[in-house]
Amino acid sequence: MKTFLVTALCLASAVAIADEERRIVDASPDGVVSISNTAGTIEVNGWSREQVEVLADLGRNVEELIVERDGNEVTVKVKLPRGRQGRSGSSDLVVNVPEASSLKVTGVSADIKVRNVTGTQRLQTVSGDVDTVAFAADIDAESVSGDVEIEGDSRDMRTRATSVSGDLEVSGLAGEIEVSSVSGDLTVVGSSFSRAALNTTNGDMVFKAGLRDGGRLDVETINGDVDIDFKGSISARFDIETFNGDIRNCFGPEAERTSRYAPGRELVFTEGDGSGRVIVRTLNGDLRMCRD
Repeated sequence: MKTFLVTALCLASAVAIADEERRIVDASPDGVVSISNTAGTIEVNGWSREQVEVLADLGRNVEELIVERDGNEVTVKVKLPRGRQGRSGSSDLVVNVPEASSLKVTGVSADIKVRNVTGTQRLQTVSGDVDTVAFAADIDAESVSGDVEIEGDSRDMRTRATSVSGDLEVSGLAGEIEVSSVSGDLTVVGSSFSRAALNTTNGDMVFKAGLRDGGRLDVETINGDVDIDFKGSISARFDIETFNGDIRNCFGPEAERTSRYAPGRELVFTEGDGSGRVIVRTLNGDLRMCRD
């Protein structure tokens, strides 16, 4: 009986070890790394080696862990048997990549986290959070049901972040940015932008950044408050309108009623030489606009 128990424990241990895999392939210093994991977590870290290392804790129904190189691209994929999804296929990946790599990361029910990767990033998940740090390379981050958080180093780049149901928070960014959510709060704290667009159906918005000469800021929400603080000087034409809400403007001009018989208010004025453009539309929500 004792021998049987020892044998059973050894077999169980062997199975557990078999589910944990480590793979290494050579990679281009600035190539493309594509990562796909249906469920679990995906953590990507940049390092100085010209290799891709994958540390995988695989779910019990995983058919295969694919790690292969084709020219300038390395593919990492957790493959499940056809028709097998859910928790039994949940796997956790830690992927170390050359720091200048460009990333394409996709998940279904998976959180995505990226650190120390200086190349472009395209991060997509259906049900999970996205958390990344940017280094002056374009980023496209998307979650259907989850929060999106991006931190930058104040250098120019193009940023696009979307979520159907989740909050979006970006900081330390500059250049051009587009953030949108159906149901969630949007927070943009950055350096300065030549173009910024914020859109949500249900959620509050915060914008704390500079708007460059000739720049444009577009803000639109159906249900939610808007809080805008411009950093430094601002030169723009302002076109503000809310159907049901108050407008607090620290620049001087006061909002006027759009109609004697409707609750709407509007505010149109020019600050500085008017080279830029600021357009804000809210249906139900208050607006506060000031300068730091």
